[in-house]
Amino acid sequence: MKAEIFAITPPFTQLNTPYPATAYIKGFLNTKNISATQADLGIEVILELFSKRGLKQLFEVENENPKSDNANRIYALQDEYLKTIDAVIAFLQGKNPTLALQICSDDFLPQASRFAALEELDWAFGAMGTQDKAKHLATLYLEDISDYIVERIDENFGFSRYAERLGRSANSFDELYDALSKGPTYIDHILISILKEKIEIVQPKLFLISVPFPGNLYSAFRCAQWIKANHPEIKISMGGGFPNTELRSLSDARVFEFFDYITLDDGELPIELLHHNITHPVPAEAHFYKRTFLLENGKVVYRNDAFRNDYKQADVGTPDYTSLLLDKYISVIEIVNPMHRMWSDGRWNKLTMAHGCYWGKCTFCDISLDYIKVYEPVAAKLIVDRIEDLYEKTGQNGFHFVDEAAPPALMRELALEIIRRKLAVTWWTNIRFEKSFSQDLCLLLKASGCIAVSGGLEVASDRLLKLIDKGVTVEQVAKVTSNFTDAGIMVHAYLMYGYPTQTIQETVDSLEMVRQLFEAGVLQSGFWHQFAMTAHSPVGMYPEKFGVVKETEVIGTFANNDINYTDKTGIDHNKFSYGLKKSLFNFMHGICFDYELQDWFDFKIPRTKIPVDFIEKALNDGDQFNTKPTAKVVWIGGKPSAEYFTKSKKGNTWEMVSLTFHDKKETFTVQTNKKEGEWLTAILAQISISNEKVFTFQEVKAEFEREMENFELFWYSKPINTLREYGLLVL
Repeated sequence: MKAEIFAITPPFTQLNTPYPATAYIKGFLNTKNISATQADLGIEVILELFSKRGLKQLFEVENENPKSDNANRIYALQDEYLKTIDAVIAFLQGKNPTLALQICSDDFLPQASRFAALEELDWAFGAMGTQDKAKHLATLYLEDISDYIVERIDENFGFSRYAERLGRSANSFDELYDALSKGPTYIDHILISILKEKIEIVQPKLFLISVPFPGNLYSAFRCAQWIKANHPEIKISMGGGFPNTELRSLSDARVFEFFDYITLDDGELPIELLHHNITHPVPAEAHFYKRTFLLENGKVVYRNDAFRNDYKQADVGTPDYTSLLLDKYISVIEIVNPMHRMWSDGRWNKLTMAHGCYWGKCTFCDISLDYIKVYEPVAAKLIVDRIEDLYEKTGQNGFHFVDEAAPPALMRELALEIIRRKLAVTWWTNIRFEKSFSQDLCLLLKASGCIAVSGGLEVASDRLLKLIDKGVTVEQVAKVTSNFTDAGIMVHAYLMYGYPTQTIQETVDSLEMVRQLFEAGVLQSGFWHQFAMTAHSPVGMYPEKFGVVKETEVIGTFANNDINYTDKTGIDHNKFSYGLKKSLFNFMHGICFDYELQDWFDFKIPRTKIPVDFIEKALNDGDQFNTKPTAKVVWIGGKPSAEYFTKSKKGNTWEMVSLTFHDKKETFTVQTNKKEGEWLTAILAQISISNEKVFTFQEVKAEFEREMENFELFWYSKPINTLREYGLLVL
C-alpha cells in the first residue's frame, strides 16, 4: 500500500517478535491521520536466506578460501538441508507442531558442530517436553547453517545482529564509511532486493530507519545508501536507541551523504515536524525541528527550535503492528537461561507502563538522558485499553512491558484492572527489587497473568549498592525475590562485576550471595554483565568521584557513549568472567552449590567473608513489612455459600456459620460465629475486585468496629488467615 511515511527496522534484532519502535511510531501517526506503513527487514531477510531457494543459492556461491572440516560437512549434506529447511522454519513459526516428533527422532536433521555439545546438555534438557526439545534441536540446526554463512559467505553475519563490530564504540566514522564504499555483501543483496520491492509499492515521501542497537547500524546505512542512489526524492531519517545514546555529539558531515535527518529521544514530535516540513513547500528558514541533526551549508547542525512540547504518553496512541509479518516470526531456544529463553521464544506485544525511570539514580545508568530522566506513567485503564486493542488486532495475548523499571503502584493498578475486566493475558516486565513488592502484591500480579520479572541486583554488596545508589540492600532483594517466587513468578537478576573500586574480595562475596540466593530457590535466572562506563551516566560524567580515570577526553565525530577508563584499583576484572558465568550456569540448574568458590576459577581467590547462612537468615527474619492504614484491601476470590448451624458447649449454645468457597483448584470452608460470618460475607462483597470502589485497611477496620469489637483479634484469627491464603490481599 502507498503511504507518506515508511518505517523500517534493519537487520537484525529478535527472530521471535518485532522490535516495537516502528509499531509505536505508526500508532502515533494514526492519531494524526498521517498514512504510514512499516516493515521488519530483519525477519524478511532471515526468511529469504533460510529457505530452500535461499540455501540453494547459498551453496552455489564460490569461495577461494579453503573450507574447514565443519563447512565441508555442511556442504556435503546440502541436499539434507535443502530437504528439511522449509519444514523446520514452518515448525519454528508454530505452523507444523507434529514435526517435533520427527526432529526429536535423531535421524531427521543433518548435524554439524553445534550438535557436538548435545550430550553434555542432555542433563539440562532432560525434563524438557518434545516441542521444546525439538525447538532446541532446530535452533542448533540453524546455528550450523549460520556458522557456514559466517565462514564461507559473510563474516559479519549474526542472527540478532549484523556487522555489530562496525557500530560498537565507533568514535570515528572512517571504518563504517570505508565498508559502505565497497560493494554490497551477499546479505546486502538480499536486503536491497526486499527493500527495492517495498519502496516501489509504498512510494513514501519520508523513510524512517529505527536503529536500536549497534548490530543494526551497518544495514541502516546500506538501506539509506540505496535509497539515496535510486530515489533521491525520498527524505531519510534515523532514530532509535543507538543514535539516542551514541550520536548526541555527531559532527561528521559524511553521515549526511546517507541521511537527511537524525532525531534524538522520543520520536513522535520530531517525526511529525519532519513530515510537515516535507509536505508543506515553504522556505527552509520557516522550518522548525525538534532534537534533529541535519546538514546546513556543509556543516552538521543540531536544531531544536520548535516551541511545542513533546506529547504526553496518554496521547501517543496504541502501538500498531499492522503490515508486520506477525505469523512469520520464529521461536528458537538457544540457551538454557530461562529468562533469555522468554526473550527468544514466543511472540510478545510490547507496551510501556511508564516513560523513563521513577528511581532515576543508579550511577552506572544514562540518567542524564530523557529516556531515563523524564518519568511519566500511563494510567492503568489506558494501558489495559491498549492491551485489549492489541489482543484483538494481533490475536496474541502475551505482553512484554519494556519499562526501565515498572512502578510497583502502577503494576498494582494494572493488575487490578486486568482482573476486573476478566482478561486472560500473560505478561512480564523489568522492576527494581524494592520492599513495595510484598507477598500480597506478588500474589495479585500472578493472578493478573504476570509470569516473570527481571531486576538489577547488580553487585551483591551493600557497600557497592550504596555507591551505585541502587536504593536496595541484599537482604531486601532476598525477601522480595522470595515473595515473587512463592507467588509462582519467575525472577531473573541482572548481575554486574567490575564496578569502579570493586575489590576482588567483593567480587567473591558477590558470587557467594548469588550462590545462596539460587540455593534458597528465590532466584531462577541470572546473567553477569561486566561494568561499562558510558558518557551519560554519573560515573562517566564525574569519574573522579568513583575512583576511575578516563583514558581519553577526545570526543569523536561519530559515536560517543562507551568510555575507556582505568580503575585505580588496578584489578583485571576480565579474568573473573568465565568463572562467574560458568558457576551461574550450574546454579540455574540447581547443582554444584556444594562446590568451593575457588573451584570456578583457575587463579587464586580469597575465601568469602559472607556467612554461609546469610540469605537463609534474611529470609527467616520475621520483620515483615508493616500494614499501613492506607493499604488497599482486595478480595480476588468468589462469593461464598453459607450454611448455619448451632454449636453447644457446657450448656451454652450459639449460632455459627460455615462459609464455603471455591477457587480454581479446590474447595475450602471457614467457620465463624453468625455475626462475624455475616459481616465477613458482606465485606467480601464490598472489597471484591469487581467493584470500582477500593477499601483501605482503615476503612475495613472501621466497618467492623461499627458492629463489633476487637478487630485485630478477628483479623489475625484462623478464618482470616485461611482467606489470606486464597486471595484476601492487603496491598
